[in-house]
Amino acid sequence: MSLWTPTDWPQRLAELQAAKGELKEAPLRRDVRSLGMLLGDVLREQSGPALFDAVEELRRTAIGRREAEQSGDSQAAASSQLQQALFSVHKYADDPLTAYQLARAFSLYFELINLAETNHRKRRRLANQLDETSSRENTIQRGSLRGTLRQLKAADILPDKVLDLLDKVCIYPVFTAHPTEVARRSVMFKRRRISDLLEQLDRVPLPAAQMDALERDLTAEITALWQTDDVRSARPTVRDEIRMALDYYESSLFDTLPVLYKEVASALSAEYDLLPEITELPILVRFGSWIGGDRDGNPFVTPPQTREALAMSHDLLMHHYLRRMQTVFDQLGSSTQQAPVSDALNAKLEEYLDKLRTANQNALAERFPMERTRLLLACIMMRLGGVAQSSAQLTIAQGPPALAPYTRAADLLADLTLIRESLVENRGVRLSELLIDPLLMEVRTYGLHLQALDIRQHAKVHAKAIEELAAWKQGGDSLELPPSLSAQTQEVLDTFRTIADLKRQYAPEAIRQYVISGATSAEDVLRVLWLARLGGVRVEAATDEAGCDPGLMPVPLFESIEDLQNAPAICRQLWTSEAYKPLLESWGHRQEVMLGYSDSNKDGGMIASTWEIFKAHRALHDVARECGVNLRLFHGRGGTVGRGGGPTHRAIFAQPIDSFNGELRITEQGEVLNWKYSDVVLAERNLELMIAASLDALARPDAILQGVAAADPATYVPRFTGELLPAWEKIIDELSETSYNFYRAEIIDNPETFTYFEQATPMAELEHARIGSRPVRRTGKRTFADLRAIPWVFGWMQSRQLVPAWFGVGHALERFASRPGGLAQLQSMTASFPLFIDVVRNVEVALAKADFGIARLYASLVEDEALRKRVFSTLEAEFLLTRKMILEITGQTTLLERNPVLERSIRLRNPYVDPMSLIQVELIRRKRAFEGANPEADPNAPEAEALNRAITATINGISAGLRNTG
Repeated sequence: MSLWTPTDWPQRLAELQAAKGELKEAPLRRDVRSLGMLLGDVLREQSGPALFDAVEELRRTAIGRREAEQSGDSQAAASSQLQQALFSVHKYADDPLTAYQLARAFSLYFELINLAETNHRKRRRLANQLDETSSRENTIQRGSLRGTLRQLKAADILPDKVLDLLDKVCIYPVFTAHPTEVARRSVMFKRRRISDLLEQLDRVPLPAAQMDALERDLTAEITALWQTDDVRSARPTVRDEIRMALDYYESSLFDTLPVLYKEVASALSAEYDLLPEITELPILVRFGSWIGGDRDGNPFVTPPQTREALAMSHDLLMHHYLRRMQTVFDQLGSSTQQAPVSDALNAKLEEYLDKLRTANQNALAERFPMERTRLLLACIMMRLGGVAQSSAQLTIAQGPPALAPYTRAADLLADLTLIRESLVENRGVRLSELLIDPLLMEVRTYGLHLQALDIRQHAKVHAKAIEELAAWKQGGDSLELPPSLSAQTQEVLDTFRTIADLKRQYAPEAIRQYVISGATSAEDVLRVLWLARLGGVRVEAATDEAGCDPGLMPVPLFESIEDLQNAPAICRQLWTSEAYKPLLESWGHRQEVMLGYSDSNKDGGMIASTWEIFKAHRALHDVARECGVNLRLFHGRGGTVGRGGGPTHRAIFAQPIDSFNGELRITEQGEVLNWKYSDVVLAERNLELMIAASLDALARPDAILQGVAAADPATYVPRFTGELLPAWEKIIDELSETSYNFYRAEIIDNPETFTYFEQATPMAELEHARIGSRPVRRTGKRTFADLRAIPWVFGWMQSRQLVPAWFGVGHALERFASRPGGLAQLQSMTASFPLFIDVVRNVEVALAKADFGIARLYASLVEDEALRKRVFSTLEAEFLLTRKMILEITGQTTLLERNPVLERSIRLRNPYVDPMSLIQVELIRRKRAFEGANPEADPNAPEAEALNRAITATINGISAGLRNTG
């Protein structure tokens, strides 16, 4: 009998429908328990009982330590359990192969648990939808679009105004590669298969034989995962990263888009009695990518990789369109003997058929003389480079195509719109809704390019290129290159020439933004314009007979605390420049500016980074209004809290009030793509959350409702409105300054901390892990300034210290809370002000994931004992203080007390993460000892390679367990 076989099918159905309580968590517990049992069977079968017994021994001692700590037993009891675990790890790690297999076993467990939790999210999504449709009067989730629309309705925002607001909303997820992304593409495919099987096990009812078959299939997939290398034998190429990101379109996004717009139409109907067709809705989402375009500090991103990125995106999209249209071709056999077609469709079809007859390609016309709509679809497919498959094959003759390929998405939309209008005019509305409308929405969203590829390079690289090119000599109308150029400057010029070429070869919308890292002045932007023109790129937008070219907009990226503070003045100087005004005019007075979360956090700590980004956001919009610029901000958020991570919808709503126009670009890091976009249900929910949050932040219904209700402005405390009281602003200013000074003094400006970081974390192991194409340092120098933010966070995350996510917060909170009324003011902000709530909740999650008992073991890797004690004691004291202050201002007795689902997840994961941390520490110690004893040894020697492979397995497992890499 299957582990999933119920004793009572009605009870199983009740679990799947449960809206709250323990009943709704029962399916997740069953999945976790059953998958763990199957994994145990696979471990015994594949590697023998000794490995299984070792896993169980480490798991039991880790659980014992955690239980001793949580039950309030003596420190000695917990320490005894930890020592027992360390003894076991020392024994098992003596053989790198055994250590590797142990790490893999725990890592695979987390792979399965993550899939179970992801499946449960889908399960809860469906249960919520069922609950919403059961009663129009029930409480709907605020994060959902229906919940947001209901709030707008409560604020007396009329339907026309709602549609106007929705027309302003557009979110732009921008996919980026992740230098510490651990997942391999082959592993991702197996994840999806297991996810599908888990979903099938939720069907009610299922025959016993089918359940047994599904369980056998699950066991086979777990076996396949165990037999698949999770650690790469070679570092992934840029092409690998491009392909991995594009996989999400095929696995979910292509199917998500129609579902998303149907959900939007359904929400408008349910809450406002509006009945829009999905083709009447505005475009609410578009996609972007940095993969293949982001060359800042990555020598492997060169013009050929940029060409490949566009070619792969274009080919994938064309194949997708052809598959979709083949389906429509097969299903849409409307005959003029049964229903007429429009005159416009007939005219366009005859135009195409004349060209086909001239080229002697009229087989389909002869085969389907009465099926005029189908014939036009076949012509559209030819213009997309394909052939409609039918019993009468249409062959494409050699030479130029009879029908010219589409060069503008507008032309493809026009042809599809002819079909839609003809169907609507001739009793085919349902056919249009089923077959054509979703296709129209896709073409409106993806165009002919799928996603916009951003190009990124550092401002210092441009400045160096300008310096070299200043040696140009002008003679008459010609310009001559200097005798020689550095490889870096040559690459800059080649990049702009490639951009110009690609914008001619593909849809010009495919490349429209050039991000300037490390921007510190208006001159940094103007340099890019000069270099772009030198490379033949048209930077201004233009429309002509050939199409619409949006040009190439330079996007300054302000990253450090100082640069964020200077950003408004820099942009004012730029936007009022006579040289820049014509460009703004060509772009419709639109400008994009990017705000960097990772480097500002690395530079100034959590509170200072969040507050300076908030202030820069607000001030930039003020300057934009002053200069008549329509500003869109691009938020460079990471996956982890230490790099601006956390719930995206909460962060969107926490933006400054009156400083948001509805459009938002946001980076989606490689490490979170699987969590957000691996499945249609998850992708639709994630996109809906961002759309709903954007609409909420744009309309601010809470501010309307509470503004009306506020009788006395002197005592008015806005709750969840986004309004910032002057007193609150003063408090955050003070908290930011206090935390910044403390963070800088103890972390950034303290050379001992950097030494400690290099030795007490596995950051250096990224060099050998082969888990990303990008180097961990911009230029290879071993300095804090040269170290990227991602490996900075990675090292602290893997060592369970998570310093960037909380250091300085406790110090600042305690300083302020110690004054009369200070704690009450902080508690009021924690209850009412979205920005402060976001900071507090993100810090709380980081504290819950950190573990200073484990961190102490990593600290033991530091060679200088006195330095180790000084730095570790500072970190531990601030950790304990931050935890104490977070509990005080939230009114909780334990972390995540008000988020029991997340608290349970972290609590249940910790005993399985702990053994991998112990193994990692032991392996790093052995590796360093080996390197110290054999300074001349080949780094690729078998012993070194075995240690690196085992360490990478622990990195993989800890990342899966904490659901973050770096």
